[in-house]
Amino acid sequence: MSRMLAILKKEFLQMKRDRLTLGMVFMLPLVQLLLFGFAIQTEVKHISTVVFDQSMSYESRDLLDSFTASGYFDVTQTARSYDEITKMIDSGKAKAGIIFPADFAEKLRRGDTAPVQVLVDASDSMVSNSAISIANSIGLLKSQNIIVQKAGVQNVPYDIRVRPWYNPDGITAYYMVPAILGIIVTMTMVMMTSMGIVRERERGTLEQLMVTPVRSYELMIGKVIPYIVLGYVQITVALLVGAIVFGVPIRGSLLELYVLTLFFITASLGIGIFISNIARNQMQAFQMSFFILLPSILLSGFMFPREAMPLIIQYIGNLIPLTYYLTIIRGIVLKGIGFQYLIPQVAALLVFSVVLMSLSIIKFKKKIA
Repeated sequence: MSRMLAILKKEFLQMKRDRLTLGMVFMLPLVQLLLFGFAIQTEVKHISTVVFDQSMSYESRDLLDSFTASGYFDVTQTARSYDEITKMIDSGKAKAGIIFPADFAEKLRRGDTAPVQVLVDASDSMVSNSAISIANSIGLLKSQNIIVQKAGVQNVPYDIRVRPWYNPDGITAYYMVPAILGIIVTMTMVMMTSMGIVRERERGTLEQLMVTPVRSYELMIGKVIPYIVLGYVQITVALLVGAIVFGVPIRGSLLELYVLTLFFITASLGIGIFISNIARNQMQAFQMSFFILLPSILLSGFMFPREAMPLIIQYIGNLIPLTYYLTIIRGIVLKGIGFQYLIPQVAALLVFSVVLMSLSIIKFKKKIA
């Protein structure tokens, strides 16, 4: 009995000394419960919408008010041409577009069916499903109201023509497979890097580097390059599997994808190396990496649409590099867009890379912690 009490006392003292691990044990479940309880929403509302109203009539404004009153469509942009509305959806500034033809009001007044085109970014299946179903429902309800109020109406007043773009058949693999590439790179760069460097420190293999004239940044580059190569190998294999096995179309430039991926890899490596500088052992490195990985999966738009999240959660998601890379890879693979549409995402990843790598180099020490 006394031996067991001695062992228990020893373990509690060890936990008390290892405050970082103890803090992670208590904080990790609490933060995840609060964060994900508010963040995970499957009902998508407030879809950013651009409008091209060629009619500019009371009738078009009345139908548009029905779209906005539903709570599912937020008109954030107005377009002056079809090309402009296309660019806004391509760039991700809008997830849906509503187009009223010039003769919209005239057809309604004559009792003819007035068509309305609704363009939906179907590269995000959850957002597109909500937008398509609600748009059709609004058109049906408005038509029924007119038929009830006006006797002798022979034609259906509104013809809502929904056009899903980029993934019209709603194939889940098209949406998920490109995003899984980002998850794979995040897991490899963050977890393997952080735990690998800590493991070397625990085993004493860094002792040899202490007596060499290698500078901190040179040592950092030597540690980073193999993981960059590994990241590109993973992406190449995943793209081949996605294209051959799942039939995922690659509509954009692979060269641009590979170049822009470098910013994401370096940002993820920066997180992993920074964790390795803080963690004292592999358990701490694993806990910190998991603390980064799970929010990356749930808050970046990988599984749940960011449009459905509260605004404060979206701001937190903006602090995750994967959020920006998902826009890049889905934009290039599914939409076929180029660098000119992805400048904000690339700039954000560049900032992540520079800041995290700089902090890691400053904090990295060629000695045993």
